[in-house]
Amino acid sequence: MPDPSAVAVFTDLREEGRELDALVGELPASDWAKPTPAPGWSLAHQVAHLHWTDRASLLSLTDADAFAGLVEEALKAPDSFVDAGAEEGAALAPAELLARWRAGRAALDGALASASPEAKFPWYGPPMKAASMASARLMETWAHGQDVADALGVRRVPTARLRHVARIGVRARDYAYAVRGLTAPAGEFRVELAAPGARGEVWTYGPEDAPQRITGPALDFCLLVTQRAHRADLALTATGPDADRWLDIAQAFAGPAGPGREPGAAR
Repeated sequence: MPDPSAVAVFTDLREEGRELDALVGELPASDWAKPTPAPGWSLAHQVAHLHWTDRASLLSLTDADAFAGLVEEALKAPDSFVDAGAEEGAALAPAELLARWRAGRAALDGALASASPEAKFPWYGPPMKAASMASARLMETWAHGQDVADALGVRRVPTARLRHVARIGVRARDYAYAVRGLTAPAGEFRVELAAPGARGEVWTYGPEDAPQRITGPALDFCLLVTQRAHRADLALTATGPDADRWLDIAQAFAGPAGPGREPGAAR
């Protein structure tokens, strides 16, 4: 019997892709050149990056040798391979890029659903199970979708799918320190996030009695850990110096620490 939690994240990933598709699918070709908040990246770059990473995920699941080749290429140019992949896709005609992205999403969806639940698949960091890979793809789809929405002046309605992004952000706490050459605090933090919607649901992580705490809206936490907004523009509260420091450096994504967004940037 399939793992219900895995099926849920696969479904949520599919829905996240559809939501972004609805933003870009009917745009005129000229709009794909619009700049987004990511310096040097247009709408086309954002979709091209998602397509490139979906393809890498598909190869991880279905062709380990081919994926190993991608890793070798990344190691040759660690500071530029992500931008190079986005640039290559962005050079396509928008209709062609859109078609390739849609086909890649469908192929990845099928591969995730058919993957052995307990198998671990190679990645640029530690190997991942299919459900974890789907969570990571959802996080990236949501984050780059935010860039697209900002560029188009669209304010998206947050959904319960953000729970996957929030969970990755919490679990990546120590990574955020390590990527900056810092030592992570020894104890866990308590994180309490108000879920989207009006039902009063709160998503909680960490010991209830932890002295270091983060509280606030789940949307704001997800914007912070994906570096789509500056903490000064978010309604997040830190209790304790370690928790306060974490809000300055938190990131949910792998790779070098990014510059983040300037205070006051539109979202």
